Amino acid sequence: MKNISILGSTGSIGTQTLEIARAFPDKIHVSAISGNHNIDLLEKQIDEFKPELCAVMDKSSAERLRKRISGPTKIVSGMQGLEEAATINGVEIVVTAVSGMIGLIPTLEAIKSKKTIALANKETLVAGGNLVMSLARKYNVDILPVDSEHGAIFQCLLGNKRQELSKIILTASGGPFFAKTREELLAITPEMALKHPNWEMGKKISIDSATLMNKGLEVIEAKWLFNLEAENIEVVIHPQSIIHSAVEFIDHSIIAQLSCPDMKLPIQYALFYPERMPGTTQKLDLFKVHSLTFEKPDTQTFRCLKLAFDAMIVGGSMPVVLNKANEMAVDMFLNKEISFLAIPKMIENTMLRHQASPINSVADILEAAAWTEREIKRA
Repeated sequence: MKNISILGSTGSIGTQTLEIARAFPDKIHVSAISGNHNIDLLEKQIDEFKPELCAVMDKSSAERLRKRISGPTKIVSGMQGLEEAATINGVEIVVTAVSGMIGLIPTLEAIKSKKTIALANKETLVAGGNLVMSLARKYNVDILPVDSEHGAIFQCLLGNKRQELSKIILTASGGPFFAKTREELLAITPEMALKHPNWEMGKKISIDSATLMNKGLEVIEAKWLFNLEAENIEVVIHPQSIIHSAVEFIDHSIIAQLSCPDMKLPIQYALFYPERMPGTTQKLDLFKVHSLTFEKPDTQTFRCLKLAFDAMIVGGSMPVVLNKANEMAVDMFLNKEISFLAIPKMIENTMLRHQASPINSVADILEAAAWTEREIKRA
């Protein structure tokens, strides 16, 4: 029996993780969950999975939930509560599925508690990659990627020597606006951007997919997960989302991982690694796959991908600025305060005003994020 904690159990990754737990009730016990405002769903999850602890970031929501449940589940709140969910005794795996940089501190605390990290929070490595990976090495903790692309690369590298790696190939669906021109993107609304052609995802990641920032964040994440440089990472647009990523070796051989687009597969693989369990997702029928196509990304129209590469190459605090500026720009777009094309413009202008500095602590990350927020509000 594996005891797991799910940080962000009410989101897309969190609910799908619970689907895996539901499919393997004799192999997975959910010890802790967390959410923010969705206490109706948290109440249902507590009733079904009976975790020992539930962390609710919003304190007033935590108090309302506390009054609604009658079982033994302990309700905690705020960042302290999230850290408690990440370090609870008996848990072996912490699934970090919260959105945004809020996932960084509980992830670091989980590593110090020697928990295996099933990482679904991109911002953790984008903002604090060096801190996270250094700490993981210090405590001999595995960081297992949960998203489909890095999960694919992780599997393709198994049994192969890292010195024989030439590059990784990150595939991207292209999002809902693949092949559109800048002129066609002028009238894009949040409602249009939220309609992803292949994946069911939360609002933030759906917008990031539409701008290609999601792939940009994955590029930076891949640098830290697999110890790579920019020249070892290639992004390929693959609209069918059947090949989830691939690895090219020095002999020019390419190994790819294929499956139907369903996040439950990489989640399940991370939870049971190094074992494979019977599939809970749709089986890929190659006879029904009529074509697999590949295109170069248009980084002039979709500037966010280029900005992510730039931030990774500069390093230091620049990826923090990229990430925070993107979070704020996406929120403003969803609130219809700025246009779709203003997202990369806002990010780029903020990066141009930033002088990158080393990241040696969480305080450095928070300061870079705070600087970014001040700059955007001042602009």
